[in-house]
Amino acid sequence: MDRGFRYEGSPMRRRRFNEDRPQTETAVVDPAKARERAFQRAAKLLAAKPRSVAELRERLQQGRGATKAIVESVIQRLSEYGYLDDARFAQSYASLRVQQRPIGRQRLQRDLRLKKIDKATANEALDVVFAATPEEELIDRAIEKRIRLRGRPQSRAETKKLFDHLLRQGFAFELISEKLRAISNVEVDEVE
Repeated sequence: MDRGFRYEGSPMRRRRFNEDRPQTETAVVDPAKARERAFQRAAKLLAAKPRSVAELRERLQQGRGATKAIVESVIQRLSEYGYLDDARFAQSYASLRVQQRPIGRQRLQRDLRLKKIDKATANEALDVVFAATPEEELIDRAIEKRIRLRGRPQSRAETKKLFDHLLRQGFAFELISEKLRAISNVEVDEVE
């Protein structure tokens, strides 16, 4: 009952071997099989989580036997089936992130850029998301949550920490200044 393993030295060390397998790394791959393999891999990647077209293209090109032509044909086929749509992906990604926690437009723009969504598509999706939930409402929720957890800022240093937290969440500088002036006894301009 040979399973392709050969024992060398101690029984705990096994090395896999296969005599029928070519010894070179560049084995000839049938294009139809490579295309089918790429399509199956794409389906698995999309089943795991939604991805943008550029993200999926990058992941598929890392696969064994995948050429640019094969990857492009797989992406075109998936787009025809409706599984790939950057506009829909950007909008659902942004709306989900806003629902999960209060986050600003700048942060979402950066996140979408990291997901390889082009700027025009990202801006359209963000316009739709922030029309449904205004950024002022989101910053109010973020400030309420932070005050609930850490209390109202009592000093300049605490106000600065809140200010920095809101900046990291992607809210605009002017909006943060306006909101913190309203809730704090400390002048926000001095915090800079």
